[in-house]
Amino acid sequence: MELDFDDDLLTGLRGYVRLVTRELGLTGECSYVHDEPAGAYLALDGRLPGFPDRDVALVWDESSGWSVAVETHSGEDLIVYAYFGPEVLPAPEAVARWVHGLLRGERRITSWPGARQQSHEDLVRRVAPYAAALLVPAPRNP
Repeated sequence: MELDFDDDLLTGLRGYVRLVTRELGLTGECSYVHDEPAGAYLALDGRLPGFPDRDVALVWDESSGWSVAVETHSGEDLIVYAYFGPEVLPAPEAVARWVHGLLRGERRITSWPGARQQSHEDLVRRVAPYAAALLVPAPRNP
């Protein structure tokens, strides 16, 4: 059987997202990873300044890295509130600090860094060490 998507990238990304989820103090039930193109979505607790009635999400994609976005009420695309910055795979701890800061109203990076020129092989290599996080059971709600 031939796969359409590189299993190593998806496995590593799942581990990476699990660590980000853990650093944010969330359960795995609030996130999912998808392929073609590779991406992730994490529902966040809390609200952003200026959007008191909107749900908030942390979104990752392989070309622009992490962004925090607000949900729309109409089912349209998310509205990006802030981008993490130029690093596509920052440390999970750094992502959590950034998200918590945004939720507290701290300064945000607003300009889109643009698409990164990174090969698929490089991304697979960089995300591969995070696959080990899948060997540890995910936290569950009490």
